[in-house]
Amino acid sequence: MKTIEIEVKKRVKTGKTDTRNLRKEDNVPCVLYGGEQVKHFYAHKNEFRKLVYTPDALIVNLNIEGEKHQAIMQALQFHPVLDTLNHIDFVEVFENKPVVIDVPIALIGNCIGVKNGGKIREKKRTLKVRGLVKNLPDILEIDMTKIDIGGIVKVENLTYPNIELLDGARSMVVSVISSRLAAKGLTEAGAPGAPEEAAK
Repeated sequence: MKTIEIEVKKRVKTGKTDTRNLRKEDNVPCVLYGGEQVKHFYAHKNEFRKLVYTPDALIVNLNIEGEKHQAIMQALQFHPVLDTLNHIDFVEVFENKPVVIDVPIALIGNCIGVKNGGKIREKKRTLKVRGLVKNLPDILEIDMTKIDIGGIVKVENLTYPNIELLDGARSMVVSVISSRLAAKGLTEAGAPGAPEEAAK
């Protein structure tokens, strides 16, 4: 999995006044959980742009004034009005412990349903997976070659080496619908009798 390094500074004080002052200077307060101690730190908002504004799942190498920690981003908070980044929660990860993370999906292959005039409808952009850091993929490929119009790919149809998919087995991931239904804004659920053809 891709990694990114971010240098941050320790927080000496963690009260509301200090947090407010940090944000006034365009800094983002952060917390790192999962290790022996909770770590409080911050950095300028620009340091997090490549982490926050990307579809990629990333492992973050945090450099907290010389302390190195490997982590994943768990949660973001934005200002409700200004939409500025307010806070980030990180979880520390270790080579010998499984990690839970959302990994983006990539559709590959020349879909037969599209060749026959259908339209692809993506229900999920990511899937939640669990696995060791060394086994986490950058993307989860789904081969659409054999999916015809009316075909549906569910989580239960997908397997990947050395990782576990945590989304519900019956959850729909992607489907191919007819152009007629697409034009009406309908999906398979709105088309009585539409066949379900899982990925082979």
